[in-house]
Amino acid sequence: MANKHQFTIEGRTITLSNLDKILYPATGFRKADVIDYYSRVSTWLLPHLRDRPVTLKRFPDGIAGRAFYEKDAPRFTPDWVRIAPVPRRAGGPEIRYIMIDDLPTLVWCANMASLELHPFLHRNPALDRPTSIVFDLDPGEGATVITCAEVAFLLRDTLDRLQLQSFPKMSGSKGIQIYVPLNTPVTYAATRPFAHAIAQLLEMEHPKLVVSEMAKGLRNGKVFIDWSQNSDFKTTIGVYSLRAKRDRPFISLPVTWDELKVLHKKVDPGRLCLEATAALKRIEKKGDLFSPVLTIRQHLPRNFKASAPKATAARGLRRLPRE
Repeated sequence: MANKHQFTIEGRTITLSNLDKILYPATGFRKADVIDYYSRVSTWLLPHLRDRPVTLKRFPDGIAGRAFYEKDAPRFTPDWVRIAPVPRRAGGPEIRYIMIDDLPTLVWCANMASLELHPFLHRNPALDRPTSIVFDLDPGEGATVITCAEVAFLLRDTLDRLQLQSFPKMSGSKGIQIYVPLNTPVTYAATRPFAHAIAQLLEMEHPKLVVSEMAKGLRNGKVFIDWSQNSDFKTTIGVYSLRAKRDRPFISLPVTWDELKVLHKKVDPGRLCLEATAALKRIEKKGDLFSPVLTIRQHLPRNFKASAPKATAARGLRRLPRE
């Protein structure tokens, strides 16, 4: 029991183990530091996870070791952890996703070296109703996060013309993600084709900068607008989650459009890439820049035809009134 310690958190007894294990070797960032980060950021993080099934990406031996995605709650999951049963696309037993609704569950997940938290866009039990649309801007070879920022502004301008507010966050890896809050009755059957049509529209208007197709061979020097995340079976890295893509504990962090403008103007790729300690200081100072994503209510354009072929839908969006 030398490497195990019991703690009581909000009335739940949790056994934490191997707290000195280094998970990010380049910086000496330990499991204890991971648990500390998630505990301290929980005030801002938990509202974004509440009622959402989550896929955990676990790194038991640190970022240089074997990693795996865990969808099904493991057999040793405490009985006080909330579970969301989700049907499998191929049939068979339901997937028992964990829902991280409180601090004890968050700490328990962090203790399993769940460095990355990937929630769905929907909440349980409305599994077909996303609360947001997300565009994942992924730079191809020869492009950078600066190129992503340029595309982000093109995307924002298009959404503004459709009277849709949008909110950026750094992915914590190479790119930028743009969220469009909806929080109104809508299904993936409408949001997925809308996102695809927007990506195609930008590709039509900026063919040297944007690609909407997934083939990696098409991405050189361009930014892939990944619209496919808007699916009931896909998850996206959560806001305030740690990332394990690089050798330092970077955070998937919300930013303002003004900050993104400065990043683009100064051509400073590292400007908004913050590690856990710096990210916490920023969050404590600025609060939750992503909170509007939880509350703003918006509707897709009335004239958008979700059933139309994607290229036709893109041209249709181009013809919608521009305020």
